[in-house]
Amino acid sequence: MKLLDVNNIVLSYNSFKILDDISFDCNKDQFVSIIGPSGCGKSTLLRIIAGLEKSTSGSVKYKNKLITKPISRISFVFQSSALLPWLTNIENIKLGLSRFKMSDALKTKKAFKLLEKFQLERFADMYPNILSGGMKQRIGIARALVANPEILLMDEPFSALDELTANALRTDINYMLRQSSVSVNLVILISHNVEEVVALSDKIIILSEKPSRIKRILDVDLEYPRNKRDQKFLDYVDKIYSILMNE
Repeated sequence: MKLLDVNNIVLSYNSFKILDDISFDCNKDQFVSIIGPSGCGKSTLLRIIAGLEKSTSGSVKYKNKLITKPISRISFVFQSSALLPWLTNIENIKLGLSRFKMSDALKTKKAFKLLEKFQLERFADMYPNILSGGMKQRIGIARALVANPEILLMDEPFSALDELTANALRTDINYMLRQSSVSVNLVILISHNVEEVVALSDKIIILSEKPSRIKRILDVDLEYPRNKRDQKFLDYVDKIYSILMNE
């Protein structure tokens, strides 16, 4: 089932073209990654998909409905956790429900359930300053999930973490998002880490330098969980590097 259509997206500032004719679609139960050189417009493209920024031309559709502004069925995870330091951790998660009309008690119940999923319930009434980087990012992801979105957009959510923490969080997120109890049916991840996108993705969209075009779309035919030492895994890594550097 097709959930998202990105059609002929062009973005220009003055006469300088950033994105040039970007088109792809995403289906239900896919983990899609977008990778490309630094500064090629990956994050800008994600913001257009989220309805946070307008393209010069082209369109984005969710279930055949045009996206012109942020909608409740699409949530966004930022590169940094972007937590408000004057709110407790559970209050930060409840911010994800601010547009919904429901009692505070129900918001608290939903937020606490996600804290339990991330095994952070004992930190509910504490403030973000006592959390590690990985724990803060889990709170940020919980805030995005609390509204039960169908599509989760993630803008390099692991890039600010050390590799051990990032790898543990990738594993946790990948496992959790594939559970039937979670509403998310599509994830789109922005990344500059080749091994990361091979480890997580069903589909990888490879962008060129500016003006950014799609160089290749790769389907990843590997079973989960994925072994980074497996030869097939390494073959995908080599192929992506080759496309990024040579094509």
